Amino acid sequence: MRVKEGMEIGRSRELYRRAQELLPGGVNSPVRAFKSVGGEPLFIQKGKGARIWDEDGNEFIDYCMSWGPLILGHADDEVVAAVTGAAAKGTSFGTPNRYEVEIAEAVTGRFASMEKMRFVSSGTEATMSAIRLARGYTGKERIIKCDGCYHGHADHLLVAGGSGLATFGTPDSAGVTPGNARDTLVIPYNDLGALEETLKRHDGTVAAFILEPVPCNYGLIVPDAGYLKGVRELCDRHGVLLIFDEVITGLRLAPGGAQEYFGVRADITTLGKIIGGGLPVGAYGASREIMSLVAPEGPVYQAGTLSGNPLAMAAGIATLRRLEAIDAYGTLQNRAMRLKQRLGPVLDQYRGRVLFLQLESIFALYFNSGTSVRNLEHVKASDMKLFARFHGEMLKRGVYLSPSGYEVGFLSTTHGDGEIERTADAAAESLREILK
Repeated sequence: MRVKEGMEIGRSRELYRRAQELLPGGVNSPVRAFKSVGGEPLFIQKGKGARIWDEDGNEFIDYCMSWGPLILGHADDEVVAAVTGAAAKGTSFGTPNRYEVEIAEAVTGRFASMEKMRFVSSGTEATMSAIRLARGYTGKERIIKCDGCYHGHADHLLVAGGSGLATFGTPDSAGVTPGNARDTLVIPYNDLGALEETLKRHDGTVAAFILEPVPCNYGLIVPDAGYLKGVRELCDRHGVLLIFDEVITGLRLAPGGAQEYFGVRADITTLGKIIGGGLPVGAYGASREIMSLVAPEGPVYQAGTLSGNPLAMAAGIATLRRLEAIDAYGTLQNRAMRLKQRLGPVLDQYRGRVLFLQLESIFALYFNSGTSVRNLEHVKASDMKLFARFHGEMLKRGVYLSPSGYEVGFLSTTHGDGEIERTADAAAESLREILK
């Protein structure tokens, strides 16, 4: 493993050895294994603010942020207090609790498209349930997705997925039958012509178009001007429901997610663990008419023992309150601008060799990928071996990036000037090392 000079990693290494005997690849989610960046994963012991510490006590500035939801940073005092307070009264009941009502009021108040919602325990559950709901509401079977967009690991969604699938070079998963994948149609992102052609060819059979409004699981791809509004218009014209997978962008780009940020309303919205302060939670929501089909009101069945569990709900309430109290979005914009300004002079030295893309508090680095990234093919053209070397050099200098060039980085409200200065210095040294 590439590590800081004299940095002790014996504890992580021993834990990884033991984990490999018990867990596939020694991990419980594939990208954590560091396969695409080389070396062995660090086992993290604790986090606070913008920093994490591994089991050997080594400190890092963290830009993974639990893959996005820790918008307030690690172990925010008010979120921790809310979780411990709820836990002291009971960790799970399998019954309704007041927290789920309070947070549902707060979330639906932020997303105009969500008049009613249902809590689940993960983003995968949310997207899986949203598609079932769309099929139940429309009576149609097919769905359309964009290549490279990742919507969880349900069988019918593991078709041209991103993230861990891209990392391991397997765009489709073993174990997914042709029957499961048959009704999933795949088109390029940022291509309204392809969407229109597909809708025409399969007219009357498509229930929904699901997409990440801003793809963040196969690198960062920013929508072209007018793309999302064009998508909305085409879906309306063909009687197709539009599902926005806002597991990453929800609450991060704006209080009302990408829908508020871009001014485009979805028919069904899915959200992830950012609404639970980083705890295991997901949700899907829509108009009263659409949600009336969900059991027990209607015939679309979905259930979960831990859905709306008090710990995640309490954490979510505290997170939403804190976001308002500290003007989090103004802070994030300031942090994002500062990072861009500080990295600018460093990256200018490598123009044409390194591309830095940023949308508010989400960012990505591409090596040798040209001057723009608009779709999956542009991401694939990026040099992942160079990213792996860059990742290792940054790790040596105390900066923890998501361990895959197909992933993105996240700022939190706790990334201050000190962290950004240190990150820019580390980037300058790391780029000199790998591009000399």
